[in-house]
Amino acid sequence: MSREKCVKCQYPKIACICESITQLKMTNEVIVLQDPSEVKHAKNTVKLLALVIPNVTIVVGETPEDFAEVRDTLAQSQKAIYVIYPTQDSRCIDKVKPVKDAVLIFLDGTWRKVFKMMALNPWLEQYPALHLNLDASSQYKIRKAPRVDSLSTLEAVALSLKTIDNQLDVAPLYNALNAMVEKQLQFMPEAVRKRYDK
Repeated sequence: MSREKCVKCQYPKIACICESITQLKMTNEVIVLQDPSEVKHAKNTVKLLALVIPNVTIVVGETPEDFAEVRDTLAQSQKAIYVIYPTQDSRCIDKVKPVKDAVLIFLDGTWRKVFKMMALNPWLEQYPALHLNLDASSQYKIRKAPRVDSLSTLEAVALSLKTIDNQLDVAPLYNALNAMVEKQLQFMPEAVRKRYDK
């Protein structure tokens, strides 16, 4: 039997995070290309991202055909467009300083899934790739990643937006993430919870 969900945040009612959600308004357009395996993942941060930034565009898929509509939209855009993903040729976002109305494309999935998504979608290579200047570790302690430079998609969005506009208050994104993490930790057995506190 499935647990009853909160109609607003769509988390189970016992894990509702509505009190921690404050919507964020910004001028950049954020697009997330999400691997299908992430959609129903309990620890997926794109769900949180959409609560804080309601106008975020989320497109689920793997192949160019899956992203046909967003590709057409981007092709007609007059705005600067960047893919936030570390490649051999990517430049640091600190150095480029995209304008405040730039379109930012993020890929959501495990490193392996995102690498595959990039390989399957060479159309993304027409847009400059930017990597983030990471001076702090991820706050997303309940989901482990194999790389030390790993951030959740929500954190990558927050850091990108803050780099572009230092006056923008991105605390609503981190508040939502921290609330979700705390709720998840509450329902873990103590022995499991201690592993994440290390």
